[in-house]
Amino acid sequence: MISAEDKERVRQETDFLQLVGETVELRRRGADWWGCCPFHHEKSPSFHINPSTGLWKCFGCGLGGDVFDYVMHREHLEFPDAIRFLADRAGIELVEERGARSGPKRNRLIACLTEAEQYYSLMLNRGRGRGPAQGRGYLSERGYNSAVCRRWGLGYAPGYGMLCAHLESKGFTREEMETADLAVMRNGRPADRFYDRVMFPIHDEQGRTIAFGGRVLTDAKPKYLNTKETPVFHKGKHLFGFDRAKEHIVARKMAIVCEGYTDVIALHEAGYPIAVAALGTSFSLDHVRSLARFAKVIICMFDGDAAGQRAADRAIQFLDKTEADLRCVVLPDGMDPAEYLAAHNPAELQPLLDNARPLMSFVIENRLANVGPSSPAGVRAAALDNLATVLAPLKDSYVFEAYALDVADRLGFDVGDVKRAIREKPVQGVTNVAEEPWSGHRSNGWEDDMPPVSAYESQAQPTVESGPLSHDERTQLQAECELLSLLATNPDLVKTSGDRIATFVWSDPRHEAMAWAMLATPIGASPHEVVQAAESVEPEAAQILSSGRVASSSDIRDEEKVRFVLDAVELYSIRRQIREIRAQMRNAPGDASELFQRATELQQRSNVLARRLSGSNN
Repeated sequence: MISAEDKERVRQETDFLQLVGETVELRRRGADWWGCCPFHHEKSPSFHINPSTGLWKCFGCGLGGDVFDYVMHREHLEFPDAIRFLADRAGIELVEERGARSGPKRNRLIACLTEAEQYYSLMLNRGRGRGPAQGRGYLSERGYNSAVCRRWGLGYAPGYGMLCAHLESKGFTREEMETADLAVMRNGRPADRFYDRVMFPIHDEQGRTIAFGGRVLTDAKPKYLNTKETPVFHKGKHLFGFDRAKEHIVARKMAIVCEGYTDVIALHEAGYPIAVAALGTSFSLDHVRSLARFAKVIICMFDGDAAGQRAADRAIQFLDKTEADLRCVVLPDGMDPAEYLAAHNPAELQPLLDNARPLMSFVIENRLANVGPSSPAGVRAAALDNLATVLAPLKDSYVFEAYALDVADRLGFDVGDVKRAIREKPVQGVTNVAEEPWSGHRSNGWEDDMPPVSAYESQAQPTVESGPLSHDERTQLQAECELLSLLATNPDLVKTSGDRIATFVWSDPRHEAMAWAMLATPIGASPHEVVQAAESVEPEAAQILSSGRVASSSDIRDEEKVRFVLDAVELYSIRRQIREIRAQMRNAPGDASELFQRATELQQRSNVLARRLSGSNN
């Protein structure tokens, strides 16, 4: 339990205006300071602080309180942790009345780690022998001269108990060294935790040394060795370079998250001082929340390999837990940021940042690469199953509906089937979450419930691999079969509409291949020859061609049959195109007016065809 005295001491040592000013632009009006509330979106300032009382209030959202309430809201902390947060920020060592922490004090651990950083730096810059020389060579190869090494406090760990001996000479105890993870006990004596490694010091938000990352200079494993969890260091909360990047992130309202120490240093030195990196762990919700205090846009610059893709997949679970805009950049040729900047002019990186993709769009597009509404149903069903595993953490999120609709448009499935596939995927032991009714979706006036072609509804049967086909797709598949059957029975009559058929977007690629083979037969070719042409490109052509029902009807003129079926295939082909354009518009950067115009033209044509077909059915 934290004493009342400690609580008041923390309050007195905290500059409330400075704390709020890190994320809110404040302007003085009389005795109070005003700004836009950091806890809800507003254009006119309704958030104010009274320095004399130490209280704040937002007249927009109703939140208010003292400095501890502010930190609780901003940092998502409970009350005791809010006090500890501010105490740590002010360098105050709390004396908790009950359950007091055992072991060395925090300030002693930080002092021990700071002394270790200075020692490692001295060994890198002035050390003699093979080890320090290799360390300097390694950093020089990456473009880090002595000035860069000094700016970032880079060092070299020689091992052999040399650090422990140095720290003991400075008055630090073995318990302090071991608790800070600078030493391990061997045969009753302290031994250096790091040896023969280039050292990257890790600082907290206030710039104090709290941990290290060591890069081996030989083939030994692991390649990187990081400080384990200690009383002053928590991997899931701290970010490498955050202390240096914070002011720049505040100014630009943007942060870059990458995967390695060298990436962060390379970005800062190249003129991008808004970069940070996670520390020996996945990008976490705490990381997102730390950055979202200062940044409106968080760009994840993951490596362009499988590990980078997995990191992007994991990061999407935070989309609904922050107001920050999460985006993604993957550098070309699988390069990491340090490699890219070594091979390119730093200015070439800016257009990539400017065109960073929304994180969800990046993940969906990568997962659905080479798969679209025209792909075989089995392929699309497998792609949906794969993507559902990634999207499952968002199944109960307010963003779920929008992403399910996007996936449905991209794959040509009913949105209900897509939602069901995602909801049924387990997340951390949770399975079979019941689906809630969906209220429907309308975009720019394009209707999903266009009039059906009732003549095909009961007969519509898919002729491709099984999958969760939409009503439109099942109907289009049957209409395509009807058209192919007519082409087989009345080839010359259908061929007169060859130019129109060439504009169709087919549901089944097998149907499209058959159609082109049949249309390529010469005028006057017999139905048998036309069927043979179809069989030359599709082994199951006979089964497909025999499924047509309209061709066998004797009470309709052949010309009317052809017109009816052509209208039906074109109608559902247009609906497919509209869905694809809608998906493009949702993710298109910049002006999408051309896409909108194209969709409007297609919708008008679709309405004409739907009315014509509806009249044919009456």
